[in-house]
Order: sequence, then C-alpha cells, then structure tokens
Amino acid sequence: MADGIRVVGVVDAVAGALRDAILSGVLRADDVVTEASVAERFDVARPSAKAAIERVVADGLLVRTAHRSARVRSLDAPAILDVYATRARLEGAALRELASARRVPVAARDAQAEIAGHLGGSTVDIVEPDMRFHTALVDAIASERMTRAYAALVDEVRLCMTQVQGRRLVSVDTILAEHDRILARLADGDATAAVAELDGHLQRAGRRLADAIEAAPTDAAR
Repeated sequence: MADGIRVVGVVDAVAGALRDAILSGVLRADDVVTEASVAERFDVARPSAKAAIERVVADGLLVRTAHRSARVRSLDAPAILDVYATRARLEGAALRELASARRVPVAARDAQAEIAGHLGGSTVDIVEPDMRFHTALVDAIASERMTRAYAALVDEVRLCMTQVQGRRLVSVDTILAEHDRILARLADGDATAAVAELDGHLQRAGRRLADAIEAAPTDAAR
C-alpha cells in the first residue's frame, strides 16, 4: 500500500509540474512531450511519466493522437470563442442564483481589490486575480460538479493567455470597471442586468484573444 501511495504522489507531482510548465509558457503551443523526456526531466520511471502525461491529457492541456507523442495544446480562434461562450453559460447560471439572494461573494471582492492594485499596469499581471474573480462567482453556488466543470475551462483560459503572453489586450482599468458593474448588479438583485454585463465582458475578452491568435499564429506563444 505504501508503494502505491508513493507512486500516486510521484504522478501527481509530475503532472502538476507539467501543468505549471505549460501554463507559464515554459512548454509552448505544439511542443512535443514524450515519456522519455518527462522521465529524464523529473528523474522518474517511464510508467510514472506516462501516467502523468495521461493525466494532463485528460485535463485538456496536452493532446495525443493515436500512435503519436503528446503535445501542448494549441487553441485557435474558434476554440477560444467556444471556451468563452461556455464560460458565459456557466457563470451566467451562477449569477442568476446569486442575484436572487443579492449575494456578492467575498472572494470576488477580494480578487477585485488585488486587481485594483495593478491599475495602469499590464493584463499579464492580473491573470490570476481575474481568474479568481470569475471562479469565485461559480464556487459561491457550492455545486461540486459546476466547480469541476468550470475548473477545466479556467485551465483553457490560462492557456489562451499564455499563447498571447505579453500582449496588452485591454487595460486593467477597464477590466476592473466591468467587474464592478457585475458585482453592483448582483447587489441590486438584478439577474438580467448582471448576466448582460457578464456576457458583454466575456464576449469582448474572448474576441480580443481570438483576434490576437489570428493576427499572429506563428508567434502566438511568445
């Protein structure tokens, strides 16, 4: 049993390290990830490397076709737009529940405070608090399945941002103001207005990311 626990721990650790490498841009879009390279890089056995790769494939950050090595997923414009449309559906459902109770999640306000500390800065600096803001809206519903579904989308959003890393797509001030309007509509108990604010916010963000990918497909990961 102890050996089994150690193996699971190794696989978890390597999978986590692979995810971090992908989401930080160390491993870039379309980079090949082999069992041999992972085993060597992390000094683990090939079976552990294979299991870690499969776990990250299941998360959607790596893709693998039959009889080929895994590679870092590259998101094109249609995929990005679909990610953001799906986010809007899940977050919209959460906002309707929150607005009915006039609930403004504390975690969302905390994320806003962190974003405010970057006014005038780059959107790269606020990727994590921005994700926490939106995740807080979904987590506040306390649905394990919705939270799990949304977590997969958040990883894809981070992957999108990595592909356009360093590009100033929108000001921090604009993001902060749009978030504030969403929270204000929740406090008012106006579900229709809250969802409308959210839809506009996500549509604009998704379109900007999609346009950035389309404009520079050969160096989108730089």
